[in-house]
Amino acid sequence: MPIFRNAQFEISIAKPSGLPPPNGPEIAFAGRSNAGKSSAINTLAGHVRLAYVSKTPGRTQLINFFRLNSGALLVDLPGYGYAAVPEKVRRDWQGLIETYLRERESLVGLVLMMDSRHPMTALDRQMIGWFAPSGRPIHVLLTKSDKLSRGPANATLLEVRKAVAEFGPHVTVQLFSSLKKTGVEECERVVAGWLGLDGDGKPGAEGASGAEIKTPG
Repeated sequence: MPIFRNAQFEISIAKPSGLPPPNGPEIAFAGRSNAGKSSAINTLAGHVRLAYVSKTPGRTQLINFFRLNSGALLVDLPGYGYAAVPEKVRRDWQGLIETYLRERESLVGLVLMMDSRHPMTALDRQMIGWFAPSGRPIHVLLTKSDKLSRGPANATLLEVRKAVAEFGPHVTVQLFSSLKKTGVEECERVVAGWLGLDGDGKPGAEGASGAEIKTPG
């Protein structure tokens, strides 16, 4: 179910006023700067440079929209937290992210990247705590899991699952490695469920349009 394959760039926006009219369900990808978000998106899409990869935090300065074969959109949000940019730019990014997540009616769910070696930072917990009351699902990818041996990786997975349990059953967690390309199918299954897609990546009988859309309060 390679639902992210053949994603096509559609538009980039720098300000909330530039958001395009809703045209299909949207899956947002977010994470702290340098958490491996761009690498994860590229791995899911089977594309080397769909999303820009850099070792310098804060390179993603825009909201980037990519159209999927199903008609849904993958929405790449700027990294939050530390970035080697002026404070005003960081404030602008924060406002852009919050406006999108709070007001976008076509947003179906949030895929949240965390570095498996440093998960559940204060900013990660703040993001989950702020977005979870919307009722939309959150799926956490513990990225760079190849940096941990199997035992510590599984221990981290259990620890994070326990930590997010307080936010409700609609917050789920998995291990992910862009380098080893592990965790791709699990992520695809989760997001396909959000979109109401069947095993072929096509809309099921209900389709994504039947999902109730709520706004973070």
